Parts: sequence; C-alpha cells; structure tokens
Amino acid sequence: MKKIKKIKIRVNGKVKSISKDYKMSDLVKNLKIPIKKVAIELNQEIIDKKKINKIYVKNNDKIEIVHFIGGG
Repeated sequence: MKKIKKIKIRVNGKVKSISKDYKMSDLVKNLKIPIKKVAIELNQEIIDKKKINKIYVKNNDKIEIVHFIGGG
C-alpha cells in the first residue's frame, strides 16, 4: 500500500495537515468557503480566484482567507 505524503500548511493561523497533491480549489471546497464572498491570500499575495484550480498548495504555505462583510 502506498503511503500518502502529508504536508503542513497554515490557514488563518491554524496548522492543517493535507495530502501533497492538493490544489487551492480542494482547500476551498473542503472548508466550504463561499468563493464569491472571500479574498484568498497565499504567502502574503492575493491570488486570482480564477486560477485556484491551477495553484497547488506547498509545504509551509501560509493562507489567509478573508470574508467580505457588508454593512453601512
């Protein structure tokens, strides 16, 4: 049986252990994030949400997900 390699990432300050071939879109899906209502920052750079299917998460990546809140 093949052992799945795990990597550690930090999402909004919390360490998560995930499989090695993990895309940003997988993370968004698993966290049940409403993609239209958030900004995603990867290692202090805001990413284009149209490209999340092409971005692979790497070991020690720091991801911040910020929700937009309406108000007045």
